[in-house]
Amino acid sequence: MNDERVPREEYPRPQLRREQWRNLNGQWAFEIDHGASGRARGLPDADGLAGEITVPFAPESELSGIGHTDFMDAVWYRREIDVPEEWLGGHLLLHFGAVDYEAEVWVNGESVGSHRGGYTPFSLDISDTVTPGSNVVTVCAEDDTRSPVQPSGKQSQQYHSHGPLYTRVTGIWQTVWLEPVPETYVQNLQFEPDPENDAVHAEVELAGALLDGEVRAEVAFGDRSVGATTVRTDGRFAAFTLELAETHRWSPEEPNLYDLELAVLDDGATVDAVESYFGLRSVTLGEHRVYLNGEPRFQRLVLDQGYYPDGLYTAPTDEALIEDIEISKEMGFDGARLHEKVFEPRYLYHADRLGYLVWDEGPNWGLTHSDPAALGPFLQEWLEVVERDYNHPSLVGWTPLNETASDTHEDLVRTLYRATKALDPTRPVIDTSGWYHVETDLVDAHDYEQDPEAFRETYGETDGPVEPSAHDRTTWETLSYVSEYGGIWWNPDVEDGWGYGDRPADEAEFFERYRGLTETLLDNEDMWALCYTQLYDIEQETNGLYTYDREPKFDPERIREINEQPAAFERQ
Repeated sequence: MNDERVPREEYPRPQLRREQWRNLNGQWAFEIDHGASGRARGLPDADGLAGEITVPFAPESELSGIGHTDFMDAVWYRREIDVPEEWLGGHLLLHFGAVDYEAEVWVNGESVGSHRGGYTPFSLDISDTVTPGSNVVTVCAEDDTRSPVQPSGKQSQQYHSHGPLYTRVTGIWQTVWLEPVPETYVQNLQFEPDPENDAVHAEVELAGALLDGEVRAEVAFGDRSVGATTVRTDGRFAAFTLELAETHRWSPEEPNLYDLELAVLDDGATVDAVESYFGLRSVTLGEHRVYLNGEPRFQRLVLDQGYYPDGLYTAPTDEALIEDIEISKEMGFDGARLHEKVFEPRYLYHADRLGYLVWDEGPNWGLTHSDPAALGPFLQEWLEVVERDYNHPSLVGWTPLNETASDTHEDLVRTLYRATKALDPTRPVIDTSGWYHVETDLVDAHDYEQDPEAFRETYGETDGPVEPSAHDRTTWETLSYVSEYGGIWWNPDVEDGWGYGDRPADEAEFFERYRGLTETLLDNEDMWALCYTQLYDIEQETNGLYTYDREPKFDPERIREINEQPAAFERQ
């Protein structure tokens, strides 16, 4: 049940779907609160606000209808929602995909909850504060990008965008939606694929009223039923192992997905029903390599920062998310390092079904990593990221931090690494990408050397330890991944801009440089992955393979031919 003609109208949570829901994107009343004085001025129960905005686009963006790019201490939203009487028999959940940074929500003037963290979803039960018919939802989002304990990613802490830092994002930037659920409902579902035993293990978390009932799971592959089971619950939790009649492993070449229908039963009657999916694949470590389904996999990755010219953090359409994966694959990349931003769930859903490998990374820029106080805000949000994205088969590794400096508090890094491993022992974790490693499963480096000969002097040898750059704390003998390289500054249609090194004189020099850098990594027997910077230009940064509008700067087939050459260990 959805409003018509709303932006981003697709279901926002593909891995836990119900039939009844309402998309609340579209026109909301809106007001910028430069002094963060809105509470004192009575905005939580005001009859209106000063202007309008198109949700879910941030007010800095063109698509929001606002386009205000200066700092905003706080912003306010207000919308009337209609609640059908039949939706009030159980719980009514108000969901927010992401609000940057600290949000408080009121319904009919009564505060119903708050959330801190600009990249993760939250849900509020508003059953006790709504009545059938018209109700008012009010949201305040406070955002201090310059705070040393607020992770902000690539959002500029200066007035202007500059270098590798871009336009800020404030307030609501993912879908807002309403969902009625029964008195006992499925709150979370976690899968453990077990391809070696032709099975899947699952844990179901229930919420609401305690129920001494059952959970029934049915799995299909295509139009064929391949397994079913029914287990008892303890009222809040159920776990099951389901043996599959057919085994179809997930890989980039064959992104096989199983569909799952889950029902919560009380005396045989269905109380709640949800739909989900999973992929059957394993990710393991061995000999300083990452193995996919028991086979070593050379990952050809590209840096993707998830920015859009008109929507900033928010893709203008669901099709735009698909396009970013397709244009990457067109150039011979099989995955992406999702950089300094937590991407929305639908991007990962499309990666699952299109066969695209991804690494999640926390938006840690903006934190003072030398201050232990930075751990609390970041860890709280990062744990929510791991829980949200755990089930995606396309996700093959975690990177909580990126480019932390030499004065970083080591316990901060170590705690994030160990917490991630405790929540997910099934995937590799890189503690802090590129620079000062503390405790990590894999050692990576960032190196923007533009001279292929000098680059080969560093990475062309496979014997003995490698010292990739002055950023490294020490010599690591197990370096096996250059997770940022290239960044070749090229856009002949843009006179001003920013990029790494000197611009190539012409396209021929670009390809000579691209080939030399990339083949150096492909030829190194110790390498298991590479990640080129970057997929597309962003604002003033003009080192993408595509323009900011996703137009190719070069013939994609020429890039693909270089990227798809066999890596050294693939030739053995």
